[in-house]
Amino acid sequence: MSSREHFPRGKTAIVASATYGIGEAPGRSSMDLAVAASTRALQQAGLKPSDVDGLFIGLPDDFLSGLTFTEYLGISPRITDNNRTGGSSFLTHAIWAALALDAGLCDVALIAYGSNQRSAAGGLVSSMRPPPYEAPFKLLRPAGAYALATSRYMHEYGLKREQLGAVALAARQWAQRNPDAFMRDPLTMEDYLRARMVADPLSVRDCCLVTDGAAAVVMTRADRARDLARCPAYLLGGAAAAWHRDITNMPNLTVTAASLSGPRAMAQAGVTPADFDVVELYDAFTINTILFLEDLGFCKKGEGGAFVEGGRIAPGGQLPVNTNGGGLSCVHPGMYGLFTMVEAAQQLAGMAGERQVPVARLALAHGNGGELSSQATLVLGTEETL
Repeated sequence: MSSREHFPRGKTAIVASATYGIGEAPGRSSMDLAVAASTRALQQAGLKPSDVDGLFIGLPDDFLSGLTFTEYLGISPRITDNNRTGGSSFLTHAIWAALALDAGLCDVALIAYGSNQRSAAGGLVSSMRPPPYEAPFKLLRPAGAYALATSRYMHEYGLKREQLGAVALAARQWAQRNPDAFMRDPLTMEDYLRARMVADPLSVRDCCLVTDGAAAVVMTRADRARDLARCPAYLLGGAAAAWHRDITNMPNLTVTAASLSGPRAMAQAGVTPADFDVVELYDAFTINTILFLEDLGFCKKGEGGAFVEGGRIAPGGQLPVNTNGGGLSCVHPGMYGLFTMVEAAQQLAGMAGERQVPVARLALAHGNGGELSSQATLVLGTEETL
């Protein structure tokens, strides 16, 4: 963290979090879904849509979604942010919301997302378009981009497919404890190894789901949070970083900008990787989990494959990771980042039911956008961590 960098540690908090329409929600637009999740979250905090004066939203099929949402609910926000960095957008929204709340520019910040990608398109829709000099090679995007990173990592560090499989199996085991998860069927290592290849070395079980779904969180200043939530999730640190847009311009296919955002966010919060009780990572592909665990400091570079073996990140393991089932087994409606925040907040509030991590006081939420392009890290904690 720069000596000039100051973050309002613990000055703001998530006071409500909700999801809606996970899996398939036919007949609903992306905006319908986002509004439904938002009203559910607001009701949880005892607030009305008219209380929202800071709106942070970025839908996949509406580049003026802040204005559409405002019109839909008849509200008049003082701040409207539509920042787009892919799946990390919503974690950057939380950083800006914390700064705006702390400065008094708004009092109730809503961060929302929704997508009907599965029902409307039937497949993954990506806004990534290759530059002219790449287009002739017809790389499958985004899976092909992540396959390139996986292949390079395998070459450098000897990663085994079974170690990628350990990530997929852990996600499925968490999803089986989550009644809202879209994919809850048993998954064995044999099933994983026999799965259809999508972009060698990634199979269909290495790739995120394509679902509908929406999520929303409500943030306020800390002095009000205690009146609105039984267990607010205080934002202790937040940082973002980016190095590139397209995978062919990534400086090192085995190192992401999480190696910058993570240490900065943890320095703001005054914590280390060893302090976390629960970790929510953007697992669009199995390689993501391994790269982010390394780059965020949970293990050394090249050791991620061994780190996830033996059920270490699965239920009952030493480090609970992606406790809702993640993008691999719970939900992935185009962009997954906001769901990491929802799950982290619900774990800290003790609201996670059968998948609840005992004594969860400190949680990390991490978002990824583009082709390992944009990284954003949040540190969230209970009142005990202030």
